[in-house]
Amino acid sequence: MDVEVASEVIDLILAEAAAAHPHECCGILLGTGDRIERAVACANVHPEPARHFEIDPVSLIAAHKAARTGGPQVLGYYHSHPTGHAEPSATDRAMAVGDGRIWAIAAGGRIGWWRDNGDGFEALCP
Repeated sequence: MDVEVASEVIDLILAEAAAAHPHECCGILLGTGDRIERAVACANVHPEPARHFEIDPVSLIAAHKAARTGGPQVLGYYHSHPTGHAEPSATDRAMAVGDGRIWAIAAGGRIGWWRDNGDGFEALCP
């Protein structure tokens, strides 16, 4: 399956990953259908940000409220793996809920795009 990703989104995710190193960055992917038009950087509030991420709940709730009032839809999330690969880790797989959202994972200067479906993660082509 393919997704469309605005170049600004790619630039922002890679810049956030570099700036957050050695911690994980994280944020929200916004858009319509399978077109990611915007990424919003969020604070990583996990107590161990070098190994895990947790999107600031205030930012996440605000994005969902905005979507309900006609704003861009929350299509998914992004985070980085400072010392890993641009693919879902065992922790990512444990956190997955099978909701069909897109996960962008930045590592090593590249981004892997994944859909969290009921059977695990499906690789996407941007």
